[in-house]
Amino acid sequence: MLAECLACSLGYRCIDRDVIVERAAASGVSQEDLRDALEKPPGFLDRFNHKKYVYLALIQAALAEEVRTGGAIYHGLAGHLLLREGPRVLRTRIIAPMEFRIRMARARLKLERGDAIAYIQKMDQHRRKWTQFLYGVDWGDPSLYDIVLNLDRVEIEEACHVIATMARQRCFEFTPECQAAMDDLALASRIRANLALNEPTSNLEVEVVARRGSVSIKGKLVTMDQYEEVERVARAVPGVTELNLDELAPNVQA
Repeated sequence: MLAECLACSLGYRCIDRDVIVERAAASGVSQEDLRDALEKPPGFLDRFNHKKYVYLALIQAALAEEVRTGGAIYHGLAGHLLLREGPRVLRTRIIAPMEFRIRMARARLKLERGDAIAYIQKMDQHRRKWTQFLYGVDWGDPSLYDIVLNLDRVEIEEACHVIATMARQRCFEFTPECQAAMDDLALASRIRANLALNEPTSNLEVEVVARRGSVSIKGKLVTMDQYEEVERVARAVPGVTELNLDELAPNVQA
């Protein structure tokens, strides 16, 4: 409700998690697996599971592409973390007392009270573990957000007005510099996703940085044959004008 109110007030597009999952799934990965990657915390074995890296690479690429022209409200788990290497965005966290959340969960999911409480506690635990594992941060840390609003203190319409007012401030304008930074993030994310989808390089986990078409890729190769594959896949992505693979090296075991 709040996201829709903001989109209407600001004239922005409203994008939810399902839109991003559907876009990412166009690469051939199941939507269920992508949702699991966003929702379920990693277990012990997941620390050695490469699939989550692949799924998150696809999701980040889909999100970056979806919002790259600005003018968008995204409401979904960890959007501010998936886009943290891009331009400054207004990062908002909405909190509410348990009774409010229970009412919302019961209405939306048609749950009994006990089931709604269990669902909320489970999701909170999952989010905390997920962000700690992937980004090394506490999901509830207020420093990760520009504004935190408590719906116990304000109505939806009031919260919408406060956030919309902040979004209109000069510091959050989508300037040409912001557009360039978002284009860089979208380019880097697409290269990383394409490498994850390409069979010869699908077992790699790399860091990709783009700046005005100049791309650097850092990581460990499993075999030296993959060097040429990384170069081929990266250069095939539209927008790449220069490629630096100096920090791409074989994973040599001592």
